[in-house]
Amino acid sequence: MQLEIIPAILVKTREELLSRISLVKDHVNIIQLDIMDGEFVPNKTIGLESLHGLPDANYEFHWMVFNPEKWIEKTPGPHMHLVHVETINDFDKIMSTIKQAGGRLGLAINPETPVEKLIPYLSNVEEVLVMTVRPGFSGQKYMVEMEDKIRKIRELKPSMNIEVDGGVCLQTIHGAYCAGANYLAAASAVFSGEIKTNIENLKKTAATGCNE
Repeated sequence: MQLEIIPAILVKTREELLSRISLVKDHVNIIQLDIMDGEFVPNKTIGLESLHGLPDANYEFHWMVFNPEKWIEKTPGPHMHLVHVETINDFDKIMSTIKQAGGRLGLAINPETPVEKLIPYLSNVEEVLVMTVRPGFSGQKYMVEMEDKIRKIRELKPSMNIEVDGGVCLQTIHGAYCAGANYLAAASAVFSGEIKTNIENLKKTAATGCNE
């Protein structure tokens, strides 16, 4: 599986958003934009008005919102849309909305949610994101017990991209990768200091000593 370091951008203004995109877009293949509505999680970030006319890049939108289809229909393009399994009311509607928008579907799962909640949907998604913190804020401690969840999903879907998000840094990235996550999202560990060097070090640390 292709190993990717994915910068996670959690900001409250379009100015911050564009600044962070410009810092990383030449160094990575995927950029994650974290969108929060202040209801599904206890924080609120940029809204739809900030997402139009973004620089060319491969984006994945991590929708920490209720009624994600209402947001996705206003965000057309070939993007990955990561929808929380806890917010699904009408899965067929979500799938059709993403198809009409020209995007692709992935699912995200919170720490307290069992893997079994994902199983009915796995045949229809391209990616799963495992939260290793409770969503809402950057800078939380990585929950190492979530690696068991990553292993279970990897057993179920050996060739699927599995992403981990939350508390990923040089001290935790190796465990996440060895558990089966090949997409590794990080915020502070990417943006604090020299970005290109941070990304290179994260990638090297993740893969060193793992049996593929």
